[in-house]
Amino acid sequence: MKTQNILYWIATGLLSLMLLGSATMYFVKHADVVMEFEKLGFPIWVIYPLAICKIAAVAVILSNKGGVLKQWAYAGLFFNITLAFFAHFMVGDGEEIGALIAMALLLSSYFLGKKVRP
Repeated sequence: MKTQNILYWIATGLLSLMLLGSATMYFVKHADVVMEFEKLGFPIWVIYPLAICKIAAVAVILSNKGGVLKQWAYAGLFFNITLAFFAHFMVGDGEEIGALIAMALLLSSYFLGKKVRP
C-alpha cells in the first residue's frame, strides 16, 4: 500500500507540474501558443479558458474534495490530452510524445488514486 501511495504522488505530482507548466505558458508566452494553436487548427480564443481549466483541474485533483467534480476533472483532462495527441499526430510535428507521457501520468494518477485516496 505504501508503494502505491508513493507511485500515486509521483504520477500526480508530475502530471500537475506538466499541466501547470503548460497553463503558465499559455499566459506568459501567449504569442508562441497562438502560433502553435493555429498550426494545429484550433481556435485561439480557447487558450485562456483552457489554461484556467487546467489550473482548476489540478486544484480539484490535489484537494481530493468533491468526488463528482474530481471525476469531471480527470475526464476533462483525458479528453484534452487525447485531442492534443491526435492534433500533433495528424499535423505530423512529432510532438505527440508529450501527450503520451501526460496520458500515462493521468491514468496512473486516476487508477492509483482510487486505491490510495478513495
